[in-house]
Amino acid sequence: MADIRLIRVGALDLACVDLPPADGRADAPVVLLVHGFASNHVVNWMNTSWATTLGRAGFRVVAFDNRGHGRSTKLYDPADYDTALMAEDAVGLLDALGIGRAHVMGYSMGARISATLALRHPERVRCLLLGGLGLHLVEGVGLPVGIADALEAPSLADVTDPMGRTFRAFADQTRSDLKALAACIRGSRQTLTRDEVGRIAAPTLVSIGTTDAVSGPAAPLAAMMPDARTLDIPGRDHNLAVGDRVHKEGVLAFLAERGAA
Repeated sequence: MADIRLIRVGALDLACVDLPPADGRADAPVVLLVHGFASNHVVNWMNTSWATTLGRAGFRVVAFDNRGHGRSTKLYDPADYDTALMAEDAVGLLDALGIGRAHVMGYSMGARISATLALRHPERVRCLLLGGLGLHLVEGVGLPVGIADALEAPSLADVTDPMGRTFRAFADQTRSDLKALAACIRGSRQTLTRDEVGRIAAPTLVSIGTTDAVSGPAAPLAAMMPDARTLDIPGRDHNLAVGDRVHKEGVLAFLAERGAA
């Protein structure tokens, strides 16, 4: 297991791993990994072998726990989870590590954060890899806010909604802070306008499972962007698409086409 560091960013401590590429190159390009709601960097990126895959491909990998998640600082006011604030956390982490530009890859909520980062700080983003988030970046937000009620229920046995039960069981399994996650899902539901999406100039790949009922379609989102394309992940839903082989191969091919490594 990689050593986890607590990096001070503003008033927060962000749990982070900073992994060199397998070939040890000191000047290797960086991929910043931004996980999804109720997950953490271990579950989203380490357990799925993303960090290993990218390291073997010649990338330095930086992955962290978003505020309210994993080992990072917990906050309980929904206003503290505005997507723009979470994007600034990611930029602050890059600053703390002395990284000027990175390929930025996010999944689900992490993709929303990554797109916001690319809009607000285009000079920091070499390319943008959006997984598990399509048109719902603009229209709707994907996960229902009712998940917060499931997280705040006395126990899993008290939750009847199927999606709510899924997230509550997952949060219990990972021993997450349920109140922090409830505040997060209530506060991080910002969308971007079509005009804002159209101003994201970084080369972008939008990757979504073909049975994903959460993300919204990929093609309409990509069509709004000046330099974007889509990747279908066959037969995978929102959860299983994350670590799928087709997803990994598509991302590596997209990076390789740009001479990224």
